[in-house]
Amino acid sequence: MFGDGPAHIWTTGFEPGEVRRCSGRSGQAEVLAIGCCLATRQELSAARADADRGAWAAAMRLPGSCLTVIRDRTGLRIAGDRAGTVTVYWIPTGEGVLWATAAAALAAFAQAEPDPAVLLSAFMVRGVDVLAADSHFHTVRRVPPGHVLVLAPGRPPRTEAVPVPAAERSFEDGAIAVRETITAAVGRRAADSGRISSDLSGGVDSGTVTSLAAARGPLLAVTYTDTRMGEQDDMRYAERIAHDHPQITHTQIHGTRAGVQHFDGLEDPAALPFTDTPSYTLGLLAIKAAQLAPATAYGSRAHLTGRGGDDVLDAVPTVVIDQYRAGHRLDALRRTAGFARTRRAALWPVLGQAARTQRTSYPRALTVLADAIGTGSEDAAQRGPGTSAAQMLTWCGSGAATTWLTRTGRAAVADLVTARARISRPDTTPGALHERLALELMGDGHATFDQISRHQWGLPVHAPLLDNLVVDACHAIPGYVRTKPGDFKPLARAAFTGHVPDYLLHRRTKTAFTSSLYAGLRANAPALRRILDRSLLAQAGLLDGAKALASLDSAARGEPAPLAALHGLVVTELWLATLPTARTTWWETTTANQQEVTR
Repeated sequence: MFGDGPAHIWTTGFEPGEVRRCSGRSGQAEVLAIGCCLATRQELSAARADADRGAWAAAMRLPGSCLTVIRDRTGLRIAGDRAGTVTVYWIPTGEGVLWATAAAALAAFAQAEPDPAVLLSAFMVRGVDVLAADSHFHTVRRVPPGHVLVLAPGRPPRTEAVPVPAAERSFEDGAIAVRETITAAVGRRAADSGRISSDLSGGVDSGTVTSLAAARGPLLAVTYTDTRMGEQDDMRYAERIAHDHPQITHTQIHGTRAGVQHFDGLEDPAALPFTDTPSYTLGLLAIKAAQLAPATAYGSRAHLTGRGGDDVLDAVPTVVIDQYRAGHRLDALRRTAGFARTRRAALWPVLGQAARTQRTSYPRALTVLADAIGTGSEDAAQRGPGTSAAQMLTWCGSGAATTWLTRTGRAAVADLVTARARISRPDTTPGALHERLALELMGDGHATFDQISRHQWGLPVHAPLLDNLVVDACHAIPGYVRTKPGDFKPLARAAFTGHVPDYLLHRRTKTAFTSSLYAGLRANAPALRRILDRSLLAQAGLLDGAKALASLDSAARGEPAPLAALHGLVVTELWLATLPTARTTWWETTTANQQEVTR
């Protein structure tokens, strides 16, 4: 990478147009964008010029979601995106640093084992930066989203935060920037991809993306429903949107009639697609196959979704604490009261919890949580299957699934939380923290869904609302400004009135999938039991398999149960069972230069 001439990067799985390079004259900076880079030639040239004058942060603000590599006189900078749909990993080697956008490939090279503390904590705790600079494997390092890996000759590798425009925007000014960035994110994909398709659930996010794409040309919109979801009003909105856009060809998939539901198709783990991190999409594999079948038959080259809308157009409840800390105390009290009303919760417990969170630093909250997990002294109410309004205003917590942990498992999770307490910043605010963690969780979920879709059906899946510039534009408006208690996504309404249907922007309902999840879990309980019976986490002495199975049986009977944790445990066990860790699976030695390269 530091020799003369253009940089050489080995890529696999990308279309020719997804690898872009902008080089200057000898000695000048070079910019590579790999993945979904939506920059024009002029924008890419401008980025190279920025890099050449040392403004590398500006050079990395390219439209789209991609890996960005900048090589200049000082060294090499490598970054994924802010949402984590593209993540960079690295390991030190005897000759320097080996980096990739796949942790499993590096783990195979280093013969690194999965990290059980990370795997367990991912579905056991909330409000904790479980990964931070770690990965799902021991010794494989992760560049946190929003950061850059800096490599320079003769210097140790380091990571730095990628600066973002610091100026906060007002709601009115911010809405204009939101409209411009989202319109560009959708429109450029529609213009560049040829035939396209989209999810059209009938919600604000998918409806906005579909409407903006339809304004650029024809597309196929797919709406999925089932008997239980059919009781909601999603289909009515989807049908109306499709009717009002002549460019849309609308296809409906009824899962119940098609005979697909949650957790179908998991009987043979060896036949399942592998993803770099455990993927919740495995629990919806049959549903996604039915949903995307019309798109592949249509010849779609890109499938657009509204994923990430809740993370950029909405806000987390704890932004009220940020509002209080920013000096807007009376407004924060009013917002807290409004939040309690919308959740139909008693006011004083909610106010009390908000006050406790305000008085407590994040490192202290993590320390308390680690001690509670290690000793098994979590509050029973805190470990219930649901989340109360007051709990939604806490820094962090554990779920009902912690009762599955053995003493060894508790120690592993407690040690991880303690480690995060040591590196956490006391000036962190809960709203900003929870927004970032939710965004990264959505980004990782989208990345594995896209990986599965490309592998199974040859169809790339796009989430324009997770693009860097979209996140920047939306998060430039503080969460407590871009949302209002009792109002549903007012930012979307302000940004897109006159550009997408008004009736969509004034929608106040949101479909819950809990009943469909229960039904699929109940129907597939025998297959799920077999997965948990073979639990590798239980065999390692970290989980009490009998307790996890008891929770599964409770859910199968329709009783309250930690559904998200059960889903997380199932996909984690499937990931462990199918993990290709042999070095020869990923690497081979070439005979020409005796250099190892990834397949």
